[in-house]
Amino acid sequence: MKTIHVVGARPQFVKAAMVSRAFGDQGEEYFLHTGQHYSENMSQLFFVELNLPKPDINLGIGGGSHAEQTSGMLLGIDRYLEQVQPDWVIVYGDTNSTLAGALAAAKREIPIAHVEAGLRSYNRSMPEEINRVISDHLSALLFCPTDQAVGNLKKEGVVEGVHQAGDVMADALFMFTEIAKQKSSILSTLDLKTGGYALVTVHRSGNVDDREKLGQILSGLAQIDMPLIFPMHPRTQKMIAEFGLDVPANLRVIEPVGYLDMLMLEANADCILTDSGGIQKEAYLLGVRCITLREETEWVETVTAGWNCLTGANSSAIKARFDDFHPNIERPQIYGDGHAADKIINILLQN
Repeated sequence: MKTIHVVGARPQFVKAAMVSRAFGDQGEEYFLHTGQHYSENMSQLFFVELNLPKPDINLGIGGGSHAEQTSGMLLGIDRYLEQVQPDWVIVYGDTNSTLAGALAAAKREIPIAHVEAGLRSYNRSMPEEINRVISDHLSALLFCPTDQAVGNLKKEGVVEGVHQAGDVMADALFMFTEIAKQKSSILSTLDLKTGGYALVTVHRSGNVDDREKLGQILSGLAQIDMPLIFPMHPRTQKMIAEFGLDVPANLRVIEPVGYLDMLMLEANADCILTDSGGIQKEAYLLGVRCITLREETEWVETVTAGWNCLTGANSSAIKARFDDFHPNIERPQIYGDGHAADKIINILLQN
């Protein structure tokens, strides 16, 4: 079996690393990196830490509008598919790289496997929602992380090729947390104590490209009486500068960090405030309370289980939930047993 993994953003590197480990020597695999995340800390470092094979091709397409990104990726992926002639194209998550990989493969009638299928926020103003819906409806195999995701697809009439495999991000967290404890020195480097800080990530275009929303988030963070560590996405940094917004004094901005350092920052935080889907889920798996800076989430199980709450970009709600949201309840195992990637490969090899 000849397979191409299409990746482009840091969560996809993590997911692909787990699937590649499970794939082993059971066929030929190729890695196409679109270049969507291109800085060393957001790309190259992840490949090194996760022991991912060096990309067979890097399209170098980062920046630009959604249309510019997607169209450039689509053309580059199509050319590579023509060259390699794979049996399967595997796409991950919900980025522009996911959409472009799925579209390119569909046009060449190459079957698509979508890892992390079936997620829905039901907010079509989010580019990620469009990407995941279209990719799902083009895919021959849909690997869902949760029962909720399977149900979402069923509501849309998608039932063929759907498998609840568990979550490959949970696989990675279970595997790499102990490694991170041994290898990461981020806490000592930043002079941080367990439970003595909160972790912030903000990168979604719906937040950072809107001056009012970004201002509300920064205002809410400014009211929190605790040091806030903020590995700032380059786009977020750019938009803060363009909008002329002030970074609160309690917000300690650092460069984006690698996967192992990020796991340690998450695991030892008192609270995580984020608009990232993957980090909401990691917070749940690590037992850290999470405040999601959005009106909705595709990871609804974390909210239902009582470990995640939604504030939107509302400064007073951010402050209030930081003060009063302190879950101390059990966390059901809703993302699998750490063997999702093995299940995915076993199913893939049977098709």
